[in-house]
Amino acid sequence: MSASPLDRTPPKHDLYRAMALALRVGELLLGSGESTETVSGAMRRITNAYGVPHCEADVNLSAITLSHVPSDGSVPVTAERRVRRRLPDYDRLIAVHEMIRETAGGSMPLEEAESRLRKVTRRVRVYPDWFLVTALALIAASASILVGGGALVATAAFAATVLGDRASAWLARRGVAEFFQLTVAAMLGSLVAVLMLAIGAPVRAEAVVVGAVVALLPGRPMVACVQDGIAGEYVTATGRLFEIFFILTAIVSGIGITLYAAVRLGVPLTVENVPSAPLLIRPEQLLGAVGVTLSFAVALLVPPRHLFAAALGGAMVWVVFVQLHVWQVPVVLATAVAAAVVGLFGGAYALRARVPSMVITIPAIGSLLPGTALYRGMLEVNLGHGGAGQESLLQALSTALALGAGVILGGEVVRAVTGSDLTRRVRRRGGRTRAFISRPAARRTRGY
Repeated sequence: MSASPLDRTPPKHDLYRAMALALRVGELLLGSGESTETVSGAMRRITNAYGVPHCEADVNLSAITLSHVPSDGSVPVTAERRVRRRLPDYDRLIAVHEMIRETAGGSMPLEEAESRLRKVTRRVRVYPDWFLVTALALIAASASILVGGGALVATAAFAATVLGDRASAWLARRGVAEFFQLTVAAMLGSLVAVLMLAIGAPVRAEAVVVGAVVALLPGRPMVACVQDGIAGEYVTATGRLFEIFFILTAIVSGIGITLYAAVRLGVPLTVENVPSAPLLIRPEQLLGAVGVTLSFAVALLVPPRHLFAAALGGAMVWVVFVQLHVWQVPVVLATAVAAAVVGLFGGAYALRARVPSMVITIPAIGSLLPGTALYRGMLEVNLGHGGAGQESLLQALSTALALGAGVILGGEVVRAVTGSDLTRRVRRRGGRTRAFISRPAARRTRGY
């Protein structure tokens, strides 16, 4: 019986095409927020499927390199692709993962895979641009309701976020760095709250700041950073950590500038006015948590067929967090446990629906992002309470890391129970077959 065309060693032209296809897939996955481990594994699955085995993929935040050393002693091949845009599009991410599964199964010729990928990259977004701007603003409005704001506060948070987003878009069109775009967006969000306090509006104006901050917080990079660190990809994890650091610094700078100016001008700002979520399982809080989740899901371009599952995950994470608070569990630990629960749910749903688990888990953790702690820390620093401010900022950072670790822990439990997403090979020893798992993060180094 003759070998399948996919099993033969490809000619040099097809070798180049297969590597180019793998690089393009890696760029799309990394740009959508996938972990380094997932990106590297997907690229190797494609090269193996088209007869280019033993490829080595080197993934970082700005470039992907793929190398192949032929076993026949011919000239090695190395190719690189720059990752210039990292915009989340979970609808496209799902389509890419589906293409990878079919490719790895050996049922898709190389020409068809290339055509399929071109269609994926050119597909129309699942939601129009104006809907995405609205979704981003609804994140802020829902978060402000979650921390005790009313309808007027939610409207103000909505308007502040739209204003900040449009100002950021204006700066982006003029080539201004993203750091300053985020700074301006945070300034405008906090400025609206300061103006409401200055005119004596009878509302919890500080909730506007919390809502605007939550809409800017980097929930997706946080999870990917922790996932890369756990998987042993320390270089990429460090790069993501610095990315998160600069995003948070931009947000903190924007809030700090506005609050400093407000304090100097005599606006009545006190730490006692900092809003905090009424940790109760009540309809308005559940509505706020679900609203944050759905808005995040739409902003990340999650297809409509998965929105109900994301909303269910958002309600689940809030209920678990509140119940743990009732049992007097520390905030950081409660956050980690609630995130682990939604990680379990997202992993199970991913197996059933055959989609990446981050389609569910990333939007679901939106209600637990530490917007209040971040705002409190900056307010305390500007009011002269440096020690208390540093403590609040440290709590915000700890909460963010707990979210990422909890989500990954839930996914690892699903992986351990079901054996999903594992590359298995078989060795024969003494006439018996033994399956083993090829995964760098699973190697037993015992710390050395």
